[in-house]
Amino acid sequence: MAESDIKDLVREKYGQAALRLKSGGSVCCAVTPSTGSGCDPITSNLYDSRQAGQIPEEAMLASLGCGNPTALARLNPGETVLDLGSGGGIDVLLSAHRVGPTGKACGLEMTDEMLALAYENKKKAGLENVEFLKGEIENIPLPDNSVDVVISNCVINLSANKDRVLREAFRVLKPGGRFAVSDVVTRGEVNPEIRKSMLLWVGCVAGALEDSEYRSKLTSAGFDQIGIEPTRVYRVEDAREILSAAGVDVDGIAPQVDGKFMSAFIRAVKPNAVREEACCGPSCCN
Repeated sequence: MAESDIKDLVREKYGQAALRLKSGGSVCCAVTPSTGSGCDPITSNLYDSRQAGQIPEEAMLASLGCGNPTALARLNPGETVLDLGSGGGIDVLLSAHRVGPTGKACGLEMTDEMLALAYENKKKAGLENVEFLKGEIENIPLPDNSVDVVISNCVINLSANKDRVLREAFRVLKPGGRFAVSDVVTRGEVNPEIRKSMLLWVGCVAGALEDSEYRSKLTSAGFDQIGIEPTRVYRVEDAREILSAAGVDVDGIAPQVDGKFMSAFIRAVKPNAVREEACCGPSCCN
């Protein structure tokens, strides 16, 4: 599947999710949310009542995440936070409260419908230290060394060019800046039948990296102090509705899939100094 095809599919489905919410329907990480049950194991019960009280109800309803990076990340007053794939703005608004009026929370979103929803939620929240940008996470429209923390919530797994995303996150972070995202990852190899399903790219499953591969890509991008902390492990029954809707024989692949998918909180740090290159001659190490 071409990178452009994946991007177009993600843009279309997330745009439709925003429009469904505005018309009184529901949004869901899965592409077939007729009952809502298919996405509950991934998207439900991620935010506590205190956080829910800080943001408009529409922002909570628009959540398509698989975790709660704002609860797990260290955010300090005065810092600048960037949310990759900010959707309806829930994690941006929560981050804005954490960094306070001297800080700033910025959301990056490529879908017009989600951006419109985010702007409405910003207005309802009455927060001045919030900004939303239109753009793609593979090409972040911000200068080098400009943010303190990069967060994201179940979005990087949807990109077909994750190496580019991680390099861009590294670029915009200040030296010593933190990468703190929630994402879906896998333990071990996943059946090719799931990987090849276009629908599951939008269902937050098929694009998930193996945990060891995620570590490797973060290291290649330049990060260190990498950690992957599981937050929810999914059983095959949790994904039965999503997989069945994509034409997958759930019972047939269950033994190879059960317990391999999980939500995880992924941490990494941009080093304070550029790593020195290996000595290349008799005088370069003097």
